[in-house]
Amino acid sequence: MKRTQMNNELPIPAFFDLKKANSVWSVDYRARRQDALAWAKKYGLNPASQDLVKICLMEIDNQNTFGLPQFELFVGGRSGDGAIKDAIRLAEFKYRNLAKISKIAVTMDSHLPFMIFDPLLFINDAGDHPADNSPMSSKDLLNGTWKVDPAAAAALGQDYVALQKHAIYYTEDLERRGKYSLFLWTPHGQIMGIGHALMSIIEEAVYFHSVARHIQPTVEVKGLNPLTENYSILRPEVLTTYDNQPIAQKNVKFLQALLKYDYVIIAGQAKSHCVAWTIDDLLTEIQSQDAELAKKVYLLEDCTSPVFIPKSVTGLPNDIDFTDQADAAFVRFAKAGMHLVKSTDPIESWPGIKL
Repeated sequence: MKRTQMNNELPIPAFFDLKKANSVWSVDYRARRQDALAWAKKYGLNPASQDLVKICLMEIDNQNTFGLPQFELFVGGRSGDGAIKDAIRLAEFKYRNLAKISKIAVTMDSHLPFMIFDPLLFINDAGDHPADNSPMSSKDLLNGTWKVDPAAAAALGQDYVALQKHAIYYTEDLERRGKYSLFLWTPHGQIMGIGHALMSIIEEAVYFHSVARHIQPTVEVKGLNPLTENYSILRPEVLTTYDNQPIAQKNVKFLQALLKYDYVIIAGQAKSHCVAWTIDDLLTEIQSQDAELAKKVYLLEDCTSPVFIPKSVTGLPNDIDFTDQADAAFVRFAKAGMHLVKSTDPIESWPGIKL
């Protein structure tokens, strides 16, 4: 007998190998397709389009660049292995709840070499670029400690004077609105590289779900605009230039699609940045429409970790640690009505869930 929704959890498929979680491999699509079709038949899985209760799982930036220690900006958290364990738990969560998850939407942090948050964009009088993983304030630009590199402006096809003014405006705008100050990250998420790809353990589970539930995954790309950071998939950090010219806009289409689901589950990397700011923007939209909508959002606390870069990596006097900011943001989200949950608990036991 076919079912449109299942209250029991499914087993984890035999091909799943958590020992491979910290490595990159090529997903065997043909084998996984065969497995998924057989799985759907064995457990009576209907196409997701027939689900009576629509649940979207949004997976934020579960890419090699953040998820694996051999890549550029590994989100290890204070534990040192956060993103790897997060990915294992998230993959297992998807397999166990295959029949309940109607849609998987993945976001991809996507960059090119010359960006507003890359050290290549700035230079000092000695001709040196800032260090990777270092902050940049409006004061640094106003007092001439750093300035836009004319060569970088040329690489972007931008007028040097205009780009310098934009950089000052950009840092001032972030500071005025209480956002994170401009941070010059080490190169990461380069769209032409392996680091940009989803972690294999994540990709395999997404593909398996897609075939088993006969539903196309949604893939949202962000971060290619060189004039603004894009932590959130829903809204870039800054929308205009210094002279109020538009450079970016909210992702209205995806935002509206999310709010149509009965429930939205959120996980990914990093808790302190792309996850937190995406949730923050979602909450802002919810509060502008109906604050009660926050109750249909569930945050997988054990499938996300904050940025933590040890001083042994940066050479700075102190660790770069955003753990406290991440935790504070999640407390605020919970106070607004969103639910903090564990991937290891059955979905039907979560507060407010009705399947």
